[in-house]
Amino acid sequence: MYQYTDFDRQFIRQRAAQFRDQWQRHRDGSLSDEAFRPLRLQNGWYIQRHAPMLRVAVPYGELSSAQVRVLARIAREYDQPGAAVFQGAVAAQNRLGTVQLRDGRAIASRLATGYGHFTTRQNVQFNWIALDHAPEVMELLASVNMHGIQTSGNCIRNISTDALAGIAPDEVADPRPYAEILRQWSTLHPEFAFLPRKFKVAIVGALEDRAALHWHDVGLQLRRNAAGALGFKVLVGGGMGRTPVLASTICDFLPWDQLLNYLEALVRIYNAWGRRDNMYKSRIKILVRAQGQRFFDEVQAEYQRIVLQDGAPHTISAAELERVSACFAPPERLGSQPCADERVARLLRLSAEDDLEFERWLQRNVHAHQNPALRAVTLSFKRLGQAPGDASASQLDAVAELAERYSAGEVRVTHQQNLLLPWVRCEELPELWRAARRLGLAQAHIGLLTDLIACPGGDFCDLANARSLTIAEALSQRYQDLDELHDLGPIDLHLSGCINSCGHHHSGHIGILGVDKDGQEWYQIALGGSDGSRLSGAPATGKVLGPAFTASEVCDAIEAILETYQALRTPGERFQQTLQRLGHEPFKAAANAVRVATARSLEPAAEAL
Repeated sequence: MYQYTDFDRQFIRQRAAQFRDQWQRHRDGSLSDEAFRPLRLQNGWYIQRHAPMLRVAVPYGELSSAQVRVLARIAREYDQPGAAVFQGAVAAQNRLGTVQLRDGRAIASRLATGYGHFTTRQNVQFNWIALDHAPEVMELLASVNMHGIQTSGNCIRNISTDALAGIAPDEVADPRPYAEILRQWSTLHPEFAFLPRKFKVAIVGALEDRAALHWHDVGLQLRRNAAGALGFKVLVGGGMGRTPVLASTICDFLPWDQLLNYLEALVRIYNAWGRRDNMYKSRIKILVRAQGQRFFDEVQAEYQRIVLQDGAPHTISAAELERVSACFAPPERLGSQPCADERVARLLRLSAEDDLEFERWLQRNVHAHQNPALRAVTLSFKRLGQAPGDASASQLDAVAELAERYSAGEVRVTHQQNLLLPWVRCEELPELWRAARRLGLAQAHIGLLTDLIACPGGDFCDLANARSLTIAEALSQRYQDLDELHDLGPIDLHLSGCINSCGHHHSGHIGILGVDKDGQEWYQIALGGSDGSRLSGAPATGKVLGPAFTASEVCDAIEAILETYQALRTPGERFQQTLQRLGHEPFKAAANAVRVATARSLEPAAEAL
């Protein structure tokens, strides 16, 4: 992983000191709430439904074991609300009531404290840290080269990438050096500190898109042209939210050394042309859709001005790329004996305590590696009783220990809200499996239904219209049988508590969106979304089945949809394939059949048919 330089360390410590000064001036009254607000946001501090929320930047998802231990300490010592704050939060959530299911179960809000939350942007969030402790928390983060810079505000946010970056067998080139160069270029960029809206960039270096490029403001995919030269396919104008839009290709092949010059031009045009009078129309996706080819032409013209008139000041030299790439040298602790299929089978027979459970874990949680002696292993953070992506302080400490013992001290946050160990020796897989199983992190369901994505929703976020964690818990409880999950096959289930789409419901094979109707929680269901991965097919926005379902109906509707899939699929056919073959109508009819609260509103339409 990236090795911080003396300059990097000094920069982060100076930023922490600057924030302490800003915080102190706010406390003594010399800096108003209005003036302090953008300063705290630019360091990752929000004010949420019950308490402040801190978002910690994890550039392209990489964490060292030392950093994980500091995150554990923050969870243990600072993610602890006062009694009055917590009791008020519990009372507020209790007023929302429970989600009553038809089988008699009732799912209530469960407000956990002392934990970190992994996000779909590969960051880490804390939900209970008091602003009184903000300066010391920022200084503690800085002690291990961490910060919250540009995790909020209208600026270029965290650069995200494929969790298998640098180790994937299908990789054209390692995207991490380019992601780091982008991070250094965009951090505190004087021209782009106050864009019309937040701006998100993703980059992959593999043949398969595992970073949802089409759903970002800018997506970058490394590729080689016919002559073998390395460059980028550049996508622009993607995004979810109120108006889901898939990114368009603005440049089919950009030489790698022109990356910063081109992005300077692109973001400059957005900064000049983007809507600032209406926050709902301020994202670049709206600008691209409104201007079309004119926007593309203007970006190209600005790029030419930068290159021809300004002398291409941001051209990346071979020496600079080599310098940054050297910071990503593979760890010394690598295996040497290839991990062939027959060797894995032998490990299973000789070492596993439960052959079937271990075999499933190898199938679902263990991933191929560029080094044939190694594997990458996903630790599942989707467990009953804990929100998707949540990790307690003790679990974070345990992960740091696992990373040191089995993964050269490195762990990565994934787009799916799990953690990945990227440097595991094949011969240590059985031992790692046992250790992860003891910690409850070895569920063999990666890519299956209960490996679902969910935002914090109405339990924490003051923008949310409905709770998402209660629905996630109800669905997880209903589908605990691993045999059933493996029979259903790979299914992406994504939940968002509001239209902002932090749970990426638009790109789920099954997407659930919480909406508010007269102060009550309702849920829209959409089918057929795709993030652009090989499993999902071409990127696509899910199609809403119809009117929303009540909280008590939504799990039954999902079950009806899945039962319809099982009844109508052909041998070997996956959910997306069945949906594409049959269309939405059979699934819509099955879901509508379980309606109770909304059944009467559908009767006239049924009679008209």
